[in-house]
Amino acid sequence: MDLLDFNGEPMYFDEPVTPEVGRLLAYAAEHYGDPVAEHSLLRAYFLEPEHLTVVVALYRYFYYRRCYREALATAERAIRLAAARLDLPARWQDLSESDLGGSVLVSMSLTRFLLLALKGAGYLLLRLGEPVAALERFDKIAEIDTSDRLGIKELRALAQGAVTEAAVARAGGNLSFIGR
Repeated sequence: MDLLDFNGEPMYFDEPVTPEVGRLLAYAAEHYGDPVAEHSLLRAYFLEPEHLTVVVALYRYFYYRRCYREALATAERAIRLAAARLDLPARWQDLSESDLGGSVLVSMSLTRFLLLALKGAGYLLLRLGEPVAALERFDKIAEIDTSDRLGIKELRALAQGAVTEAAVARAGGNLSFIGR
């Protein structure tokens, strides 16, 4: 399956939001950096908790504010929502290439979104100093995306290096590690 092969398919942000949620998202964009922006995004989320536009807006807010733990929780929410829409297993750990073979028939863009959200969650876990959890997510993507169309190879290598460095550190002075 070629994860870059999708044409003219609607994207999550093409789906309309209610007028009130639209106003809240616009207000948050206008007041970015001010605490009222977060309140506006959270209110939008409470009104439409399953709308990917709202979830992504909240994710971006947390990410750019360097609230990585909150961004991670939001990325995981996006993964679960996309999986549910695609009738995939609820746990990303249970995804297989054959599962995604069926999901691309439903929506290639949403399938790609799910995998990119999983990649984003892995990146956040690296930033949070949790390389083992990051590597699990990167390995799952690599298992599915055997052509590395989503560019996971370098992140996977970073995570593997961090896992190895942590193992060496736990071993104390008994091992040497030639790092990057």
